[in-house]
Amino acid sequence: MTCRMAFEMLSYLIGGLSVFLLGMKNMSEGMQAVAGERLRKLIASVTDNRLVACGVGTSVTCLIQSSSVTTVMVVGLVNAGFMTLRQSIGVILGAAIGTTITAWIVALNILELGLPVLGISGFFFLFSKNERVRYASMMCMGLGMVFFGLLLMKNGVQPLRTLPEFQTWFTKFSADSYWGIIKCVLVGASLTAIVQSSSATVGITMVLAGEGVIPFGTALALVVGENIGTTITAYLASLGASTNAKRAAYAHILVKVVGGLWAIPLLPFLVAWLIDWFGLNGGAPAMVNGNEALPPVKQAIACFHTGFNIINVALFLPFVPFLARVLPRIWPDKAAREVPHLTYLDVRMLDTPAIGIHESHNEIVRMAEGTQKMMGYLKDIMTSPDVDEQKEKKVFHREEVLDTVQKEVVEFLSNLLAGSVSHDVMNRGRIQLRMADEYESISDYIVNILKLHLRLRKANLRLSTQGRTEILALHDRVAEYMVMVDNAVRDDFGEIVTKARTHGDMITHFVKEYRDQHLTRLANDESSPLVSLVFTDMLNSYRRIRDHALNIAEAVAGEK
Repeated sequence: MTCRMAFEMLSYLIGGLSVFLLGMKNMSEGMQAVAGERLRKLIASVTDNRLVACGVGTSVTCLIQSSSVTTVMVVGLVNAGFMTLRQSIGVILGAAIGTTITAWIVALNILELGLPVLGISGFFFLFSKNERVRYASMMCMGLGMVFFGLLLMKNGVQPLRTLPEFQTWFTKFSADSYWGIIKCVLVGASLTAIVQSSSATVGITMVLAGEGVIPFGTALALVVGENIGTTITAYLASLGASTNAKRAAYAHILVKVVGGLWAIPLLPFLVAWLIDWFGLNGGAPAMVNGNEALPPVKQAIACFHTGFNIINVALFLPFVPFLARVLPRIWPDKAAREVPHLTYLDVRMLDTPAIGIHESHNEIVRMAEGTQKMMGYLKDIMTSPDVDEQKEKKVFHREEVLDTVQKEVVEFLSNLLAGSVSHDVMNRGRIQLRMADEYESISDYIVNILKLHLRLRKANLRLSTQGRTEILALHDRVAEYMVMVDNAVRDDFGEIVTKARTHGDMITHFVKEYRDQHLTRLANDESSPLVSLVFTDMLNSYRRIRDHALNIAEAVAGEK
């Protein structure tokens, strides 16, 4: 083989693989943008029913065209506490079935259509102003790139069929014995672990077998290994995650490895049966009417890939409850409480914006709950005749936590919105960024009121009876106002803005009324200058809390 031929083959293979992987990414992102709401509903429908969970895993993987993304997302959801270990095992099992759809796409003998599909959909993507059409075009572009990438790889491997050096080298990895099968399985697992895409390695295997470069039996052994190798992505995603998330990743590895172990001894019989069923002639090209014709090897591999995963899932599905009980015993909880992040947001969600934006919304809701707790602590501190240092520390601590949560939300959403996301996700992300900032500001003003209260106590001063009554009444009104707005945030109720403005105007009216009454007391020498200053600052802080809560209501309504 000359250097020029080697360079051309390598160029076709590397270029084709890159185009294929980019096509898979575009297909996934385009499909997620088109079916984002359906994706959220599918994930929300996961229950402890193993069949439902398996069905969700299959459906989600078919939508996003990647079992790796599905399993990584599941690890993230388990890490965040939104999915139990039992639910995650069911979804992971379903993902194994859903990923086989890619093999059937590859099995279609229409690789030559890849470039036309890519070109036509590319024009729609570039020039269409309709967002849904653009993302549907992006999905079709991805499909065209998958076909075109496979065509490039096919052209690259064709010379290998007649190359004696390659044939001699590859006999070392031929699945003509059980030891040969094991070596092929290990090679398939290693390649997939490197590429981190079983769809890509299965596609390459199908191209090699379809062109007669490798025997059919070797291809099936490689596919078994590639099913095992895909677990590396979930394992890497579990690093640094909670113990329960690690268990989900280990369950994925266990299912795939055990599946490979039962398939290896049966593989020679399956190869013989499939060769006979599809009439493969051992996978070698045949002469038809004087022309070379390739047998339906790719269709046979796709059939094996699907059947293997369905049987494996059927074997494990009855044992999902057992696995959910056994895994915590094998990998017990750590002695110390695990708090890897202040938020449950996870970079694992960045590959699925439709789910990620939903989880960031949950963090905004938690910020709202945090400010409500701060208001409750503040009320107890202000009404208690005794000093309660514990609750005072809780207020200060929660304000620091909300500062950090806001930073984590901003960082997460900035990374999420930097990718290719739909207009809906972009709009929701901007609204959430605004709300996170508003809630952080509310926590600052709550702490400011507490500091004013402590300032009076340190000076051995107290508000007048009338002033104390007015401040507590205003506190209750503002707290109720916050609850009303927070409920709208949780339920995404945009119509709250009219009611929020009306109630906000009432709070503003009470602030002015209390200030006028205070000025009257000050004029009658019923209040000291320091008490007067603290009282006025408290009024202003409560009014600012009201302003930020109204801003949140306007954000929920989509107003700028």
